[in-house]
Amino acid sequence: MRTRVTVAAVSGALVLSALAVPAAQAVSGDEAGVDRPSAAERFEVSASDAVAQAPVISEVRINDGLPVVVGSQTARTFTVSLTASHPSGVVDAMVWLWHGTHAESDVDGILVPNEDAASCTAVSATTSTCTLTITARPGLHGDDSLNDLYANRLAGTWHVAAGAKAADDSVAWDDYFSTHKILRTSKLTVNASPEPIRKGRTLTVTGKLTRADWAGGTYVNLAGQYVKLQYKKAGATSWTTLKTIKSSSTGTLSTTTTATYDGSYRYSYAGATTTAPIVSREDVVDVQ
Repeated sequence: MRTRVTVAAVSGALVLSALAVPAAQAVSGDEAGVDRPSAAERFEVSASDAVAQAPVISEVRINDGLPVVVGSQTARTFTVSLTASHPSGVVDAMVWLWHGTHAESDVDGILVPNEDAASCTAVSATTSTCTLTITARPGLHGDDSLNDLYANRLAGTWHVAAGAKAADDSVAWDDYFSTHKILRTSKLTVNASPEPIRKGRTLTVTGKLTRADWAGGTYVNLAGQYVKLQYKKAGATSWTTLKTIKSSSTGTLSTTTTATYDGSYRYSYAGATTTAPIVSREDVVDVQ
């Protein structure tokens, strides 16, 4: 499926993209469409007001600066905040994320806020920090792909669009304010055997690496990824990497090591451009 987005622009200046939750259109064939009202409509100002002296957006923070990690079935809600200033003060803000190459002509994913208006707290007479929440949903829900992670290709880097409204109704908007990562959840298992084991014998450590399939609503094998086997001696506080191995075509992991002292073993995966990092649970081994 490809999501087609129509952009309504405020003519003449700073804001070219929508700031309101779009209304769904009917699906035709394998496409879903959503319309995005203009910034003037979102902030309920005239086009002439929207292009007046604009607020200055100084910071946009997504999910406390951390990647947004979404599993195969459960929706993920996260907080976004925007700080802006204007001589008349700042009374509203809009932050949303979009996936594609061009805000007006090539958008195939949209994550918009749950609220109709931001909650703004004045830092000073001219500056406010405004917060909103966004919910990302794996899969396709009905005919409207708004806020849906309906395809695995949507994982990775998203553009962050940001807007602010001043008390005098002037509006600032930037479709390309920053970028942020939306990643697929990964899972990693570990099992060391035999247990218990005699000192000096060969210990086999197996596991499996999988990641969320947003389109299928399940977890799929993650092949060809480098994973570290790590060990922590009983009583120690830090982990030592013993070796790095590669997951098989079915996502499985298997390697051997020599049993020395009582301790714990785990696998650690650093993640990828579309997939979140993960560390397995630890498997405690009794060495006799």
